[in-house]
Parts: sequence; C-alpha cells; structure tokens
Amino acid sequence: MSLRIAYLHGFASSPASRKARVLGERLAARGLTLHVPDLQQPSFPRLSHDAMLAAIDTLDATTSTRSSSSRATSSSGAGDDDRWVLVGSSLGGHVTSLWATQNPGRVRALLLLCPAFDVPTRWRSMRGPEAMARWERDGSLPHADDQGVLQPLHWGFFAEACRHEPRPQPAAPTVVVHGKKDTVVPLSSSEAFVAAAPDQRRLVVVDDDHELGASLDVIERELWSLLVEPAASR
Repeated sequence: MSLRIAYLHGFASSPASRKARVLGERLAARGLTLHVPDLQQPSFPRLSHDAMLAAIDTLDATTSTRSSSSRATSSSGAGDDDRWVLVGSSLGGHVTSLWATQNPGRVRALLLLCPAFDVPTRWRSMRGPEAMARWERDGSLPHADDQGVLQPLHWGFFAEACRHEPRPQPAAPTVVVHGKKDTVVPLSSSEAFVAAAPDQRRLVVVDDDHELGASLDVIERELWSLLVEPAASR
C-alpha cells in the first residue's frame, strides 16, 4: 500500500498521546506506518496555525516517494501514488481540514475526531469577554500544556486563528467521529460540517467524551475503511 497515513494531535497534546500510540501499534501490526508529527509548533507558548501547517508540509515533502515535479502535478489533482489518509484530533482536525483544503491533490481521505472547528467563536465563549481582553492586553494566557505544566500561551495563537477559515471545506471523502458527551466541542459542530457535504462526509456518533478514549475500536474500524476504499466507507 503506497498511501501514507498520519495522525495529527490536538491542542495541549503531543505525538505521545494515547490515541496516537494505540493507532500506531495497531497499524504496525498490519505492516503499516503511522506518521505522527509534533504540532506544538514552534512551541506550545508560541503555538501557531501557520507553523502547524508548515510542519505538515515538511512531513509531506520528507516522506514522499515521488519527485518534486510529480508532487507538483499531484497537487493539481493528478495521480494518487502517495496521497495521505489524515487522522486529525480536535484542533488537529481543524488543521488537517485546512491543509487538505489547501492541498486537495495530496489527500485521499480524512478521519476527523471531534474536530475543533470555529476556534475564535469557541474560545470567546469559553473565556468570556473580560478574560479575552486581558489575554490581548497582557499578550499571554496561562494554560496547561500536554504535561499539565502552566505555560504562557501567546495572544498570537488566537489572532492567527482568526485569520484562518474557521470551518474549512475539504473535498476529500471524510468520516467524522464525535462523542455525544463531548463538552469541549459540541456535537452540533460536526453535524453542521457533515450536513454541508453529505455525499462526501459521514458522521459516526459514539457514547464517549472529547477524548474518545473508549472509542479506539471504532476509530480503527473507520480508519481501515478509508484505507481500503473511501467511497465504501459510507
């Protein structure tokens, strides 16, 4: 199988997340490699959407089996030798969708796990106007990183998020797995995303929370269906 597979972790997470580890082990048992780039780019305190997208660009360039001229042809929609099946979790789901929208010829299919769309709207709602004003005034906001250590998250993370499409619309076949107990990203967000392109997208609702820790078998099943044949995953 020449397809490439990557897992893109969420906010305040890392390549060592449980979902990444378990999926990597299960794919390895099938003889497949799961690429897991570090999206805490350039660092958690200086987290940047542009830097995260650049990290995926680097992964794409350094793992491709095709020549640069072939990749250029593929980026316009031709060829599928080493297209990606991308798994994006939470904020990683949003970044995955952004990258897939920008690089339609490089992506075969997407599996989004409780994708964190609408970053500006959700952060304003979670924090409230006073906290948001203080964050902008001070230039940073104390927030726990993937190790639970408080770090000064810079205002630029939010400002940059506002410049990106809050709800990208990738053309690739997409399966979304969302927990009905998710209190971080509402299920309605994924419902609206799937409803925007019902012929290309499918929603799988599970009895789980935002972490989807009890739904690893479902995630593996849906990933495998996309690897075998995206159109058949419906």
